[in-house]
Amino acid sequence: MKLYLSIFSFLFSVLLFGQDLAVLKYGGGGDWYSNPTALPNLIQFCNANIATRLNEKPETVEAGSTAIFQYPMLHMTGHGNVFFSDEEAENLRTYLESGGFLHIDDNYGMKDYVIKELKKVFPDQELKELPANHGIFSTAFKFPKGLPKIHEHDGKRPQALGLFFESRLVLVLTIESDLGDGWEDQEVHNDPQDIRLKALQMGANIVKYVFEN
Repeated sequence: MKLYLSIFSFLFSVLLFGQDLAVLKYGGGGDWYSNPTALPNLIQFCNANIATRLNEKPETVEAGSTAIFQYPMLHMTGHGNVFFSDEEAENLRTYLESGGFLHIDDNYGMKDYVIKELKKVFPDQELKELPANHGIFSTAFKFPKGLPKIHEHDGKRPQALGLFFESRLVLVLTIESDLGDGWEDQEVHNDPQDIRLKALQMGANIVKYVFEN
């Protein structure tokens, strides 16, 4: 019964508030607030290129708050520690099972922490790498090799790791890519325009995929 009520609440909220995005605030001391210009720039790009009408000023929501149910997609990033309480993990699980989506972009240094905390959200699941032919890599812009490399980090290949609920992709963790740095204002990281464009296009793919699936 609780799950059905949550699904109803989620669908009602999406109809009421529209298809907007929000930044997820989490505990543990990690800098959830990093890349402040990233999501606004991605939203502008999506509105200009894939016909979305997103609010250009994304809200910030906390992991344990019912406010997350107002948004079909949450974005989470940072460099350091991540901690979900049991109540926050349950809230996130209900959100994801009810139709929500969480994109986690490792801004370098958060991967191991967030993977550990995700076991609280879906204890019986392991993250699975999305193959290059997955629809998220071609829904708006074509990335035949999968997730693009934006920043070097440890020089390893970029990966998009997913979690599924009843065959629906509900969460993607992007590592060794740093899409959010590519979304930020150009002067923040001085990325070449072609690299920034790849980051924004991949971000738009994620948004479009979430809204259509």
